[in-house]
Amino acid sequence: MKRCPRCRSPLPAQATGRRRVWCSPACRYAAYRRRRQRSVHFSSASSEWATPPELFAALDAEHAFTLDACATADNAKCSHFFTRKEDGLAQPWTDRVWCNPPYGRAIGLWLQKAWESVQTGQAELVVCLVPARVDTSWWHEYAARGEVTFLRGRLRFGGGEASAPFPSALVVFRGALPRHKTAA
Repeated sequence: MKRCPRCRSPLPAQATGRRRVWCSPACRYAAYRRRRQRSVHFSSASSEWATPPELFAALDAEHAFTLDACATADNAKCSHFFTRKEDGLAQPWTDRVWCNPPYGRAIGLWLQKAWESVQTGQAELVVCLVPARVDTSWWHEYAARGEVTFLRGRLRFGGGEASAPFPSALVVFRGALPRHKTAA
């Protein structure tokens, strides 16, 4: 016999129509209120998601980052980093850059800065951890210009009790490789 997921009372049998999930409108509304109170990881209350340490360690071993372009003093991944106060978008990005930008409306500005930093030759490499939102304009304008790697599963961002409610991707922008002259 099916039971109400909230109060566990038996649900009445139905001959036709959509199956009932809740025993009453009160139980249905209580479940709705509980869903609305979930942690920040299931809402847009914060656009900052701390990089998972094990993911960064693997990427840092491969790329040897020198700058964390978007960090806080508590979650910086490199010894040289920019905080919100220093405004990473206003600073020059040089050498090998890690960027886990805020996932809000300004994410396109961060990807634009990453791409332009490599194109102008300021940065040798920029690796960005972003939500895989392939239906957005910033994705098509900037992320698609880089090397994209879709990450399997859902990441558990630093301090999170649950995995992220969205898939993630790494976007790598590389500078032009130096041309080697051939001996004559």
